[in-house]
Amino acid sequence: MKQFFCLMGLLAILCTAQVQAETVEPIKYGNFESWVTRHITESSVIGGQKKTIYAIGPTQTIEGAKPYHNLGGSPWGSCNVYAKVMGVVKTSNAVFPDTHGSGRCAKLTTMMEHVKAVGIINMDVLVAGSIFLGSMQEPVSSTKNPYSKMEMGVPFKKRPKYLQFDYKLNAPTGDRTYSSGFGSKKTLRGRDYSEVFILLQRRWEDAKGNIHAARVGTGRMRFGATTANWVNGLRIPIWYGDITQHKGYQSYMGLIPKEKSYYARNSKGKMVPVIEEKWDDANATPTHMVLMASSACGTAYVGTIGMTLWVDNFALVY
Repeated sequence: MKQFFCLMGLLAILCTAQVQAETVEPIKYGNFESWVTRHITESSVIGGQKKTIYAIGPTQTIEGAKPYHNLGGSPWGSCNVYAKVMGVVKTSNAVFPDTHGSGRCAKLTTMMEHVKAVGIINMDVLVAGSIFLGSMQEPVSSTKNPYSKMEMGVPFKKRPKYLQFDYKLNAPTGDRTYSSGFGSKKTLRGRDYSEVFILLQRRWEDAKGNIHAARVGTGRMRFGATTANWVNGLRIPIWYGDITQHKGYQSYMGLIPKEKSYYARNSKGKMVPVIEEKWDDANATPTHMVLMASSACGTAYVGTIGMTLWVDNFALVY
């Protein structure tokens, strides 16, 4: 009996040591308690309304149609943008501050932006609320190749076990809509999903300024069911190396196709696609982290209007 209690005591000590060894590292501004508020007056030809758009960063207000650059060391970009298309100033805002308990969170929603000026422009653009680690290049001048306006990823050399965050989802039923701003809107059969993912890459640049990448770590999850309440402390495991044989592998977790590459700025200051070429060794050290939360998944300009994802308290667990 004495040996039994000694064994149980030893196990308790080992379990306590394991819990104490775990480290939770919040991502800067990932609690969404502070926001930059931007007031921009759109061109008179489309109504001349004063619009408010938000950025994730230190609390302050910016007046006027000025290109935004991340402030206060914030690593977060979003789909909220100031655009100037064919000389027409327009804004888009699909990410909002909202409440979570006694604090704030980020609300990401899929919506249709309408831009109409007789004889000049007539566009309906489906926008999915998205936040990501990186920055948006403003002013946006067209709807062509949206990823080329987003610098995706930040320098990162660690190997976390999980991505942790809180979330809530409102998922309307029904098919998806495609609308890029030119041509007719289309209805696409099948439901949409919101998603959150973290990709760890080892990047390198060749002599011509092209950026290549190998996938070091992968954590990706899609959400399709409305939640009654907040789900707090959800953890997405990060799997290392080639995960195609992992029992939890899904096709959307694979390498990024070349035609859907994310972009980054090379050493010459030019935005170029990051070509993800291969799976890296499971013990490799990454150079960059790509992290995104979105109210939609898949192709740009495709989603279910009204799909809304709330997120809060992003952190990495080691």
